[in-house]
Amino acid sequence: MIIHNARLRGRDGLYRITLNGAEIAAIDIQTASATPAADDLDAAGNLVVPPFVEPHIHLDATLTAGEPAWNMSGTLFEGIERWAERKALVTHEDTKTRAKKTIDMLVDHGIQHVRTHVDVTDPTLAALKAMLEVREETRHLIDLQIVAFPQEGIESYANGRALMEQAIELGADVVGGIPHFENTRDQGVSSIKFLMELAERSGCLVDVHCDETDDPQSRFLEVLAEEARVRGMGARVTASHTTAMGSYDNAYCSKLFRLLKMSGISFVSCPTESIHLQGRFDTYPKRRGLTRVAEIDRAGMNVCFGQDSIVDPWYPLGNGNILRILEAGLHICHMLGYDDLKRSLDLITDNSARALNLGERYGLEIGRPANLLILSAPDDYEMVRSQGHALVSVRHGKVLMRRTPASIERS
Repeated sequence: MIIHNARLRGRDGLYRITLNGAEIAAIDIQTASATPAADDLDAAGNLVVPPFVEPHIHLDATLTAGEPAWNMSGTLFEGIERWAERKALVTHEDTKTRAKKTIDMLVDHGIQHVRTHVDVTDPTLAALKAMLEVREETRHLIDLQIVAFPQEGIESYANGRALMEQAIELGADVVGGIPHFENTRDQGVSSIKFLMELAERSGCLVDVHCDETDDPQSRFLEVLAEEARVRGMGARVTASHTTAMGSYDNAYCSKLFRLLKMSGISFVSCPTESIHLQGRFDTYPKRRGLTRVAEIDRAGMNVCFGQDSIVDPWYPLGNGNILRILEAGLHICHMLGYDDLKRSLDLITDNSARALNLGERYGLEIGRPANLLILSAPDDYEMVRSQGHALVSVRHGKVLMRRTPASIERS
């Protein structure tokens, strides 16, 4: 297959991309627009990019909002309570059916790499066992990383440490944590030390729900970053949410950023989720409740956007479209300056791939997997401005999805 008339981010002119089976065989500049053969694809002067990445979602909880009750306060903590109720109703097939339906949504919007957090605070590990099967059964659609996520705590939940170790033995790819939800600060700190030791021993990646609160005294990020720095594991460690950073004062953040840069860890922000859940205990002025995305990015650290939830106890909306999250995040994080807009796709492609440690499994380079998207606009700015879409998704050299844009007739 050959893709003609493609624009590539950061390069001028049109390009021809040749796919040889499941690999990218060549990328050549075109001297003029070309007419594709019947079996080829025409990018028509629009961007061709690597697949979109979903770096933070909870597939085991999707499509459960209102079952058995809605989160009426809109708080993170009521969401956890509602999920504990729904978790009691979970079955193997229920988890798989909802996860696969959600994966189809993600695929329809050009996502081919997904990191899902799966609740392992369950003596039976039922959701994890179901998601391990889903990982194998959907390999033709996505590459799925599974995080062993202790939703109700490691130290605060009965046999929490043993369940985490068992989850990794069963095949989870990533060690998770939730230190701010542990009963005490000391337990939060010890949970981080435990999970980092488990990841180091098992060779797993790390992704911690860290300081997902408006409390300016919630400062587990410094503990996670220092553990990553001392162990030399920064490239394998992600701090998700870190919304308390939106409440830290600048004096503390100035010191913190020095450590964060030394640690080399990545960050995931879930802007639509955080703007919904956080600030719930404020009257006015009301905090936005997000981490400092723009400041992290401008300091040269790696940050990306995720969806987090789709119709679950924490967030009642969502349809799998990561571009919706990108547009909302740019607004919420005060990143609508042209310099931000013209490289905005980084936040759902390259930066996310780095957080997932995808390495040479990702990117438009000769010899890498023939996984890519044809978009509906010629550059990042126009994708955001026009609320664009992924028109074609190619995986392993074969077309996975095609989208026909809506047409308008004027009278």
